Amino acid sequence: MDSDVVLVLGIIIGALSIPAVISAFSDSRPPRAAIIAVVVSGGLILGAIVTKPGGYSAGQIPEVFTRVIAGIFR
Repeated sequence: MDSDVVLVLGIIIGALSIPAVISAFSDSRPPRAAIIAVVVSGGLILGAIVTKPGGYSAGQIPEVFTRVIAGIFR
């Protein structure tokens, strides 16, 4: 799988896990699923950074999102 796609998936999963963590803490229940999502997200992001030669910079993230979304609609 392309490292750009893996990076985008990791960022999306990480962003979706934030409300799950907040919801779990506000309901006073353990955030098991949210923590699993955070770990998966971190693994995907780390895997994408390691497999791409030179890694990613913060300025490249919007370009990567655009490239991946454009690839979906092609």
